[in-house]
Amino acid sequence: MKIDEMNFAIIKQLRDGRKSYSSIAEELSVTENTVRSRVNKLVEERVLEFTGLVDPEALPGVQIVVMGVKLKTMDLGRKAKEFTRLKGVISAAVITGRYDLLVQVILNEDEDYSLLDFFTKELVKIAEIQDVETFVVYQSYGLRVPYIL
Repeated sequence: MKIDEMNFAIIKQLRDGRKSYSSIAEELSVTENTVRSRVNKLVEERVLEFTGLVDPEALPGVQIVVMGVKLKTMDLGRKAKEFTRLKGVISAAVITGRYDLLVQVILNEDEDYSLLDFFTKELVKIAEIQDVETFVVYQSYGLRVPYIL
């Protein structure tokens, strides 16, 4: 799909995902149908997704953990996809540097899903892990995540 100037402008307007297509159309001097059809196409092509994001610090018992993962394999994309299927994993990214993957995880002690639960029930499902370093997010600024538990 071609991401042209108009598509970028629409995506920028959708920072507030509740903004109406008519308001966007008016600001961009196009028709509401143009906005609607382009948004639908962006969603269909999996370029754009609508989701509710939360401030994890506002939710009792919720904790965000970032993990640096070193693997024994170079099939990094396949392994990243495996991580995304684990309970609590928000995202997995192939990165440069001392780790192969950066994995973002959401936990909720109030729902009996702790870091220990993640390691003992989920992380053990992934083969070829060489090393994991865990970074617990104690305070964040502007972090918003999907609540996927």
